[in-house]
Amino acid sequence: MTSTRYRRILLKLSGEALLGEHDYGIDPKISSRIAREVAEAAHTGVQVGIVVGGGNIFRGAGLASKGMDRITGDHMGMLATVMNGLALQDALESAGVSSRVMSAISIREVCEDFIRRRAVRHLEKGRVVVFAAGTGNPFFTTDTAAALRAVEIGADLMIKATKVDGVYSADPEQDAEAKRFQQVSYDEVIEHKLKVMDANALVLCRDQSMPIRVINLTRPGELMRLLDGQEIGTLID
Repeated sequence: MTSTRYRRILLKLSGEALLGEHDYGIDPKISSRIAREVAEAAHTGVQVGIVVGGGNIFRGAGLASKGMDRITGDHMGMLATVMNGLALQDALESAGVSSRVMSAISIREVCEDFIRRRAVRHLEKGRVVVFAAGTGNPFFTTDTAAALRAVEIGADLMIKATKVDGVYSADPEQDAEAKRFQQVSYDEVIEHKLKVMDANALVLCRDQSMPIRVINLTRPGELMRLLDGQEIGTLID
């Protein structure tokens, strides 16, 4: 039994979160720190699913803007998320928690295919499940994949990990008067284009009543503070 307020969560990590001080690729120090925080949560009994992006390696939309076919670029981006997922799996197991990478595209030699019932069973057994390859379809972001997986596994909360401590009325790095919201509705985020995540993800969460909490995961211990009931970051509901 979990000792926290949530039974099952979906954590959305951007690929850029794994960069650390590097300009490209994965910083093992960062992946290890994130893994330790996730492992701490898992050891309390919280079931943890993770969706990871691939922007630290490839970003399909960026490649398309430079002339590459968008679908090809998106497929490359999906493969980048698999690479990140495998790195997280290794870091999680080094931190003492069993984990599985499940891919929306079939790469059976390196990870499992995503099957919802199997994913839920892994979670029930206390394994952290890293969902890779987005939705398996081009033109859909990993934000949308995170919203979809959160709904599919029956998560109590979707957590969007960023470099800022919540949702602001403007970019806090460019506007000193930007206001941080403690709580905001899905429709307000969409209407005011607050750039939390893409509209498809927000609409899916809204329609399926999936709450989103935006937190700053660069602060050590932030995930456990949230799971212990502290009202950190911004709640979107």
